[in-house]
Amino acid sequence: MKLNLTLKLKTLKRIRKFLFSCFVCCLVLISAAACGEKFIKVTLPNKVSIKAELADTPEERQLGLMYREGINAGQGMLFIFKEEALYSFWMANMKISIDIIWLNREKRIVHIHRRVPPSISPPHPSYSPKIPAMYVLELKAGSADKNKLKLYDKLEFVLPPELRKRGQSPKNFPII
Repeated sequence: MKLNLTLKLKTLKRIRKFLFSCFVCCLVLISAAACGEKFIKVTLPNKVSIKAELADTPEERQLGLMYREGINAGQGMLFIFKEEALYSFWMANMKISIDIIWLNREKRIVHIHRRVPPSISPPHPSYSPKIPAMYVLELKAGSADKNKLKLYDKLEFVLPPELRKRGQSPKNFPII
């Protein structure tokens, strides 16, 4: 009888551990889905598409591409601001070279810094546009040259609905 009771208790403990593990896994999956990375397609003037990770919160914009080991061709990060201004970018803790492209509210290129080198230790240089911008696109170094990007070229992208109210009305968003 005592052996049977001990066996039942061990089985109940295992079931309890299993259910707790399932609960924790579900929580992790739900939170990963809720705050997962957001991506959109950015189409360059030559019709090349870039898969851009969105950075639309102050925390995401501050972190940017810091600590990343690399960035693939055809990928980038699009920083979204609420209004046009002279947004500066610094290269603190960057391990990779990038191109930094500033866009106005019409999604036209207003400034480009090409092949910006990484900066692991201070002083970390910062890079600024000469004309106010609302969006900034960071790409793998050399992408601006490879795709022949130049001032006033227009890029195309559609922001998620929750971000569309920032500076533009939906009628200004091209369908891609």
